[in-house]
Amino acid sequence: MAFKISDDCIMCGACAAECPVSCITEGDGKYIIDENECIECGNCANVCPVDAPQE
Repeated sequence: MAFKISDDCIMCGACAAECPVSCITEGDGKYIIDENECIECGNCANVCPVDAPQE
């Protein structure tokens, strides 16, 4: 199951910078993960300071 970013996102961009497949983009008030492109590597969750990316 692909990761999703919760409303806890603080728009810091750390997750997008770490995504190896560039499937994280800036959305309206939080970053968004493209479920079809996510490879479930967990890099986004590992670098997020507020644990916004969740499985």
